[in-house]
Amino acid sequence: MALPLADVGNKFEDLSGVDIKPGDNPYDALISACYGSPAKIQLLYATHRTIRNAQQREKFLSPDFNELNIDPILLRLERPDVEPGFQDPRHCLVFWARPPNHVVKLACHLQTLLQKAAPNLWLMPPHRMHLTTLEIAHSQTAQGIADLVSSMRPAIPALTGLTFTRRSRLVKPVISYDLSAVAVSFLPASGEEEVSPAAVPSGQDNSTGTEGDHYTYHHLRRDVFNMASESVPIGSRYVVPSAHITLGRYLTQEDHETPEQRERWIQTIEEVNKWLEDEVWEVKDGQFIGEWVVGQERGLEARCGTLWYGGGRTILAGEGF
Repeated sequence: MALPLADVGNKFEDLSGVDIKPGDNPYDALISACYGSPAKIQLLYATHRTIRNAQQREKFLSPDFNELNIDPILLRLERPDVEPGFQDPRHCLVFWARPPNHVVKLACHLQTLLQKAAPNLWLMPPHRMHLTTLEIAHSQTAQGIADLVSSMRPAIPALTGLTFTRRSRLVKPVISYDLSAVAVSFLPASGEEEVSPAAVPSGQDNSTGTEGDHYTYHHLRRDVFNMASESVPIGSRYVVPSAHITLGRYLTQEDHETPEQRERWIQTIEEVNKWLEDEVWEVKDGQFIGEWVVGQERGLEARCGTLWYGGGRTILAGEGF
C-alpha cells in the first residue's frame, strides 16, 4: 500500500487484562479466564471499552493534541477529485453479523446526534452496517481472496448458519471512539431482561436455539474461529473483546481543530452515552431498543471483496430467525 492507513495510528490492544498465547484460539483465553461465566465475560468487555474510551478522551483533550487520523483511502473514494480513478486495492474475507432493523434504527439516530457536533463526519450507510464476527484475511489481492474462498467454500454454509441454533445476545450499547472513527459497541448479555421484538410469530420457530445467556457472543466468535481455521489460516488484524458497529469516520480536521470543538465532541459523546444508559438499556417497548440476538432476521454473512467500508459482495448469508 502506497497510502498509510488511518488505523495505523491506533493501537488495537486487549485492555481486559487477559493474556492470549500465540497459536491458541484467541477467544478461548477470555472464556477460560472467566470460567465461562457470562457475567465475567460481560465485565471484561465493559472493562476494555471503558478503559479505551478513557484513553481516547485523554488524547482528544490533551494540550498536545496534533490531529485526527484521516483515512486517505476513504477520502479518495468519497472525494474523487483528490485522485481521479482511484480504487481501493484491499480485498478481504470476513464473516459479518448484520444488525436487525431495530438496531439499525438506533444506530441511525446515534449518527444524527453525533453529526450535530461533527457535521463533516462520514457516516456508514445503514444498509452497510455490520458487526465483524471474524476477519479471515485483509488487504490482499482479489486473486488471493478468491483462493481462500475456494478453500473455505465447503465450510461456509455451516458457518453462516451457526447463529440459527447457537444464539447469543448483545446489550448495553455505548458510543466508542478513537482518532480514526466512532462506533456503537455492545456487551455480551448476562441475564438482562429480554426486550428485543420477536423476529417470528410465537410458535413458528422450531429451531433448537440456545436458551439463556450462558452461550455468549464471545463463545460464538470462538466457534466461528475454530470452524474457519479447519479450512484456512486466520489472519485477523486484531482480536479484542469488542462487539461494535462502525457509525462514522473522519474525513477532515475541520470539526476538531480547536480545543473548544474537541471538548464539544467529547461532551456530545458522553451525553449520548448517558442517554443510552438511562433511556435505552433494558427498556422494553421504548422508541429505541438496545438489545439484539445475533442472527435475528439474518444469519452470519460470508463476504469478500473491497469491504472496508461496508462494501464487497456476499458469498452466502445464513438463515435468520
